[in-house]
Amino acid sequence: MQKLRTALAGVFVFLLSVSTVSANVIHVIPQPSEMTAQDGSFSFTGATAIIPNGNTTEAKFLQTYLLQQFHLDVPLKNKADNGAIQLILNKQLRQALGEEGYKLDANSNRIQITAATSTGIFYGIQTLRQLVEKNGGQATVAGVKITDKPRFGWRAFMLDEGRYFKGEEVVKKLLDEMARLKMNVFHWHLTDDQGWRIEIKKYPLLTKVGGRRDSTQIGGWNSPKYDGKVHEGYYTQDQIKNIIQYAAQRHITIVPEIEMPGHSSAAIAAYPWLGTSPTPIKVPGKFGVHYDVFNVANPKVVSFLEDVLTEVIALFPSKVIHIGGDEVKYDQWKADANVQAYMKSHNLATPADLQISFTNAISNFLAGKNRRMMGWNEIMGSKLHEFTNASDANATQKLAQGTIVQFWKGELNLITDAVSKGYDVVNSYHAMTYLDYDYKSISLEKAYSFDPIPAGLDLKYHSKILGCGCQMWGEWIPDEASMNAKVFPRLAAYAEDGWTLPANKNFETFSKAAAALW
Repeated sequence: MQKLRTALAGVFVFLLSVSTVSANVIHVIPQPSEMTAQDGSFSFTGATAIIPNGNTTEAKFLQTYLLQQFHLDVPLKNKADNGAIQLILNKQLRQALGEEGYKLDANSNRIQITAATSTGIFYGIQTLRQLVEKNGGQATVAGVKITDKPRFGWRAFMLDEGRYFKGEEVVKKLLDEMARLKMNVFHWHLTDDQGWRIEIKKYPLLTKVGGRRDSTQIGGWNSPKYDGKVHEGYYTQDQIKNIIQYAAQRHITIVPEIEMPGHSSAAIAAYPWLGTSPTPIKVPGKFGVHYDVFNVANPKVVSFLEDVLTEVIALFPSKVIHIGGDEVKYDQWKADANVQAYMKSHNLATPADLQISFTNAISNFLAGKNRRMMGWNEIMGSKLHEFTNASDANATQKLAQGTIVQFWKGELNLITDAVSKGYDVVNSYHAMTYLDYDYKSISLEKAYSFDPIPAGLDLKYHSKILGCGCQMWGEWIPDEASMNAKVFPRLAAYAEDGWTLPANKNFETFSKAAAALW
């Protein structure tokens, strides 16, 4: 954690000018639904105990935190008269608090965290972590009553490791920070043009060849410079299982993203028959959108992708599987006689129709495995990019119902179009949520102002907005320090965007709390 603090030092210079918060002011991120100060404060003493009431996993998490952070050795007991932290499961509160809400009541005698589920108990503990203050040798919690639940059920952070592999230790530290901020979805972008980062046992060359590149572009998008260094790395299936378990203990679902049919150069470098060109390619070191795409008209390629997804499904408990689907260049499909013959025989008028037809086949495959497909909003067939001809994107095929559309680009009316057709949407509008953008493009205040429900969206469609995601694309973050400088403190802003009602948000209050978090 010390390395993280060091990496963030420069980011917080502007926040350090904020005056020190007085003892009677309570700051929590994300801001709770209802929070009222009350007289007195709870003091940790040698007699303080944690009463799990069956919430043993959550109690041990709190116990470990208090020991590591404050050197407080607080035992777990079945009962205690005073000075106790009580974790209370009350399933009858589900209607009022939902699956993730909680109540926290701290006074001079005891602290109670009550919820309908273990997730709610866990989130109450995350709030308690921010309330504990150490003054000299005494740890205290100011008297407070909190009733809290999230605005949205999908509060995601995405890490792209296709570009730069980060490793298990870094991912676990990110999961720790997500948990502290009550974020519940880790969107793991594991494959892209520049690297394949997940072991697939049936196709070992995906990581042996696709997980390694000879050199990497440096200096920006249009730079001709390369570092001349090999970059490689991938996660074994055992490592992935370990990370999934670690996330689950923090009530975080990991949603894997396996890119198809575009952003597939690393896979095609490993197995050239996956593309349309007979000429072998290397894993590219240049960033940006690449030419090579999967030949989805070839049944062997579709079988390959189903094999990959079968292994992915066996690893990840998530009911949602992300298939990417963004930034597909149609040139190879248009130039290939076999692809054109396939389109004609299947009455697919445009390349966008071919992509939707393929995507729907994958959706049906996933549905047969009791999983739900998710993809970037190109999967609906809209023209979003200058490299796509309008005629090529004029799709007549309809995207499979049940698909989750992750909106990232285009006019905001595309969200209305999606929800009006019955699709659930996660709002990840790039101009507001892309963490690879610098602070001039997306300042902390701008990140904090993001509302996942776009202005003017009809109230009847609000429930179709599942929540929001913020994305750490990896092209220009070669190491942990460069990543952290962009993620923090903006991650806290996005956490509050997903949890807190707009009426309860206040940037000045948030800024003071954020300055104390890292």
